[in-house]
Parts: sequence; C-alpha cells; structure tokens
Amino acid sequence: MILIIRGRGISRGIGKGTLLVSRAPISFLSGVDPDTGIIVEKGHPLQGTCMAEKVLAFSFGKGSTVGSYILYALSRNGHAPVAIVNTEAEPIIATGAIMGNIPMIDRIDVPLSRLVSGVQVQVNGDTGEMMYDGELA
Repeated sequence: MILIIRGRGISRGIGKGTLLVSRAPISFLSGVDPDTGIIVEKGHPLQGTCMAEKVLAFSFGKGSTVGSYILYALSRNGHAPVAIVNTEAEPIIATGAIMGNIPMIDRIDVPLSRLVSGVQVQVNGDTGEMMYDGELA
C-alpha cells in the first residue's frame, strides 16, 4: 500500500531509498563520521548504522552549527542520506541539506513514531510529499 504523506518542503529535489528512522535527535558534529556516513555517537539508538543512500527520518538535529558543514561533507564524500525527513526542521539541518543538495521535508502529517525503518520511500522536497510504500506502525 502506497501512502502519500504530506509535509513542508525545505530543500528541493527528489530522494528515493530505504527509510532509516531514529526516535532520537542526531548531532552531525562528532555524532556522524563524515568520511563514512556512520552514526558514531555513543549511546545513540542508531550507533554503528550507516546513513548513506538511506532516507533519514529523525525528529530534529542537535549540536553545533558546524553540523551544517558535516552534512555538506557527507554529500561531497558520497555518504549523505538521499533525503531527510524531520518532525521540525531547524536551521542547522536545513542549511546542511540545502548546501549538500539533499532533499528535505518536515512537519509531516503522520507522527514520526508511526514510520518504519526498511520501508521504501520517495521524498519530494519541491512538493513536501513523501510516497511511503508500506504499513505504518
């Protein structure tokens, strides 16, 4: 079953891939290795998981403004998520997504807690929509 989940477009473009959901915020500065795309933050629920080529859904970013440049570096190194979905975009993540040409949406009309990792999705940053090919939790 394909659902159309509506939100607000933040960074333009279309990203398609496997959904990776984090219930916890993510710090890109010192929480993500920009050379590999692996989440390295100690104690994070996704510690050891690679975000490259995934659609990364998480509530919001945390940490320093340098996080924007980490997202940009991930993009340049080929290890960025193909798209980002946030509950509420904040300037650090939005700026990084725009700089790195990573499609991004926020304020989706389905709670983040209902999204399931492993589902195939397509994020359209132009329209603010996500096509979700699976069941909700």
